[in-house]
Amino acid sequence: MRIPAGRWDWLSSPWWRGAAAVALGALPALAFPAPSLWWFAYVALVPWMLLIRSAPTGRRAALDGWLGATGFMIAVHHWLMPSLHVFIVVLAALLALLWLPWGWLVRWMLGGTPSVLRVTAALAVVPSGWLMAELVRSWQGLGGPWGLLGSSQWEVTPALRLASVGGVWLVSLLVVAVNTCVVVLVAVRRARRPVVAALVACAVAVGAVWAWAPRPEPSGRVRVAVVQPGVVSGPERRFDLSEALTRDLAGQDLDLVVWGESSVGADLTERPDLAARLAALSRLVDAEVLVNVDARRPDRPGIFKSSVLVGPEGVTGRRYDKMRLVPFGEYVPARSVLGWATAVGKAAGEDRRRGTSPVVMTLSGGGVTGGLRVGPLVCFESAFPDMSRELTRRDAQVLVTQSATSTFQESWAPEQHASLAALRAAENGRPVVHATLTGVSAVFGPGGERVGSPLGTDESTAAVYDIPLAEGTTAYVRAGDWAVHGALIVLVLLCVAQGVRAVRRPAAPAPPGPPARTARESGARPGR
Repeated sequence: MRIPAGRWDWLSSPWWRGAAAVALGALPALAFPAPSLWWFAYVALVPWMLLIRSAPTGRRAALDGWLGATGFMIAVHHWLMPSLHVFIVVLAALLALLWLPWGWLVRWMLGGTPSVLRVTAALAVVPSGWLMAELVRSWQGLGGPWGLLGSSQWEVTPALRLASVGGVWLVSLLVVAVNTCVVVLVAVRRARRPVVAALVACAVAVGAVWAWAPRPEPSGRVRVAVVQPGVVSGPERRFDLSEALTRDLAGQDLDLVVWGESSVGADLTERPDLAARLAALSRLVDAEVLVNVDARRPDRPGIFKSSVLVGPEGVTGRRYDKMRLVPFGEYVPARSVLGWATAVGKAAGEDRRRGTSPVVMTLSGGGVTGGLRVGPLVCFESAFPDMSRELTRRDAQVLVTQSATSTFQESWAPEQHASLAALRAAENGRPVVHATLTGVSAVFGPGGERVGSPLGTDESTAAVYDIPLAEGTTAYVRAGDWAVHGALIVLVLLCVAQGVRAVRRPAAPAPPGPPARTARESGARPGR
């Protein structure tokens, strides 16, 4: 049945059309935790893309892309509103500018009645354009890669296997490609045959990855405890509760105890009493304790967030300073210009300082796990694929993320953050321990599979996880971001093809001049 055209007349209003773009662009957020409708990601872009495709001009299509991306940025980061308030709209709109070219590209490739050749090319071009927008906004200075579309597939085993080959970027390409196929099936009937072939090819490729992609080999197990004190006011009370929970772990044959981000509020060289209490805990549980210090350092100016390993004799000297800070959370970009944000929300009053290099810590315990190599990350550093990959390339056997999401307890943020650990585990073939102060704490095995039960935001406890180790490397660790490079090549080839086409196109004929007059014609009455 054909829908009467009058039913869509409201789209001719730029205001109604803009509102529709914002709303439709927000739909993909439902694929992320907490809703976790992972299957919805494969069709969530379709209504938005159909709207863009119907744009009367390329400029309007670009505007629809920007407005939709603004809706998506707000929806997937809505939990930041208590911290940023109205400023989140400004940030979302600025980041969404990266989708202006993508909106134009969607209409150019799929608008009107595209040829079969153009539609076939669109199946590679449109996902590549999306990936370029994701890549640029993943720069730490623009907020980092939180909410990448491929991250929505963190609990889908075939997608995790795909991540082991091409990282989260390859999963994003797959998701956008499927959405593009659905748009063509709905709106461009003449091109359904190549689209069906493309869907079959995607299914075959995923199946081939599942069957033949190299898998890290099992290489033993370790027992790691996660201490989650819950919401506690004040660093001293937090330390006391974490200490009490750690004491309950005595006699459980542990290899490592992990506390969350900012679990210690004073530098341990300035507070030898705290260092002595941690050393006593290490002796009691017969395992080293990885804490996170959020304090000024006596040897360097400023406040650092540092992962510090403490053994039976005290601080071991192995320390990692957080390298990538949260914009407007731990520092304010261009503070001289944007410093007013500290008055509007909960932006950092003083910028934290950055570390300079990743660190792999080697445990000194004996037995099977003696010499276990641990790669620490702090908070949203787990969102960056390159950081965990670098630690794996430096021979880390276990990746540990220390986090604190207490500001966002009643939001989607804790579950979104924990889900990132599954992707990092799958990409690198290494288990990931995600330890938080207030939940959600979780552990994932080398394939991204969940190990044990997560600790929710309502729990104050310590839990022990028996974690499988693996050796060998995944294709992603060896080859890196080849999916990103491939997408860039696709776009470059498109530009080259259009350039060649423009050169070969024959010049338009010159407009005809005025007709010549005959001897019997006059200027006032031609032809007479």
